[in-house]
Amino acid sequence: MHYTSMYISPVGEMLLAADETSIVGAWFKDGKHYARCLDKENEQKETPIIKEGKYWLDSYFQGKNPGFEPPIRLLGTPFQVEVWNLLHKIPYGETTTYKEIARCIAERRGLKKMSARAVGTAIGKNNISLIVPCHRVVGANNSLAGYAGGIDKKIYFLKLEGGYKNAYFVPKHIEAS
Repeated sequence: MHYTSMYISPVGEMLLAADETSIVGAWFKDGKHYARCLDKENEQKETPIIKEGKYWLDSYFQGKNPGFEPPIRLLGTPFQVEVWNLLHKIPYGETTTYKEIARCIAERRGLKKMSARAVGTAIGKNNISLIVPCHRVVGANNSLAGYAGGIDKKIYFLKLEGGYKNAYFVPKHIEAS
């Protein structure tokens, strides 16, 4: 059973979802994969876990590194979870590339290479926006693309964290993962 509660952020409404022990979802209402893994049977209820998630978001939106992470449970394929776990290693205010994450996975698996596009697809299905920081991943050419919550939000988060660079650009054709 999942429990849900809305959170009003400076960039739009978010739906938080949790089970008895962990946050399982944090989606922007207008996002491409909104409520993707939410149980069909769920209850609107602000549980202690959801309150902890909201406290984390409050700290984040004040422009602070929250310094803690609420308990989370990643719901996805083994490959998606592997990619999402690498997102946790990107420090607050810093970025990496899809290509670099693909290189790390290839190295771990003993492969010559891994598809950056496959990594991007996995990142785009991240169920726990912000807490699992998919917004910190950019193109190898400094392009800002692939954020399912909207490119405007990705730019906002990078600026909020102090990780935005003038070299970043929005490509003419954007694919939200």
